[in-house]
Amino acid sequence: MDSTVKDKESLLARLLKAGGEPLSGQVLAEEAGVSRTAIWKWIKELEEEGYMIRPVRKKGYVLEGVPDVLSPGLLKKHLAGDGFVTRILHFETVDSTMPIAHREAQEGAADGTVIVAEEQTSGKGRLARPWMSTAGKGIWMSVILKPDIPPHKAPQFTLIAAVSVCRAIREVSGTDARIKWPNDLLINGRKVTGILTELQADPDRVQAIIIGVGINVNQQPEDFPEELRSIATSVGHEAGQKIDRARLAAEVLRRLGEYSRLYLKEGFPPIKRMWEEDAVTIGRRVKAVTMRETLTGTAVGITDDGVLELRLDDGTVRGIYSADIELQD
Repeated sequence: MDSTVKDKESLLARLLKAGGEPLSGQVLAEEAGVSRTAIWKWIKELEEEGYMIRPVRKKGYVLEGVPDVLSPGLLKKHLAGDGFVTRILHFETVDSTMPIAHREAQEGAADGTVIVAEEQTSGKGRLARPWMSTAGKGIWMSVILKPDIPPHKAPQFTLIAAVSVCRAIREVSGTDARIKWPNDLLINGRKVTGILTELQADPDRVQAIIIGVGINVNQQPEDFPEELRSIATSVGHEAGQKIDRARLAAEVLRRLGEYSRLYLKEGFPPIKRMWEEDAVTIGRRVKAVTMRETLTGTAVGITDDGVLELRLDDGTVRGIYSADIELQD
């Protein structure tokens, strides 16, 4: 992490890195090339955002408390210099992070740009279904990727994202998160995460892949409508503890960068192996509801293109490209 103070965000990074030791306002001002008054104003802005900063006479400022927010400073602290994330745009409330990400990508945003919000008022899942995005209790973010791949390979990034989120949840919470094809994340059979992948492309080349991630992190059952309580849950509720949202978001981003690099270097096979290891679908009897028909059979795996293979009761194997999957046992 760059330790040079140049703005409010980098000042926060220095305070976090100091680990409770006081930082001199004069030294910070000289380093930033600004007045001590400017440093004081940044400190006050951070306090308004919920950071607890105590002035120590003749010694400087000490960070004593951190709010539960997904601020760029906190995310960068947890990322600890990982080179994948190039820019973080943080919002209190948005309709959805996805259109912001699309606009940023069209305007030339770099690979690894992240848009994150504390709340979404019109979050969407697959097939434009509403996604509840409660303020301060989840992770609602979109990530811009710009891999040099043809458009027909883009759906594989949905599975890269699923593996990234699944393994990040396990690492941070200790819960046994599992993937339901293609990209729903379940804990104890109930959904905690939705992933949405959208594309900007020319006929022969991807311009940008926008991956939207919505994770229920610290909701309790009463935070969900009654009709969703049997099918939706949160990571924290299943873990029996409050989860550090910034740490979890950073772990998702770190793994997304790691697995994207792995994919671009070695292709889809290592991602496929990880996906199948993490899947709850494989080997299970499922009902697949497509736009044209409903099929029932046993999920036997995925192809190198990420297509679900379903063995029907008559022994034939069908490829499922897009469907709602219901586990039958």
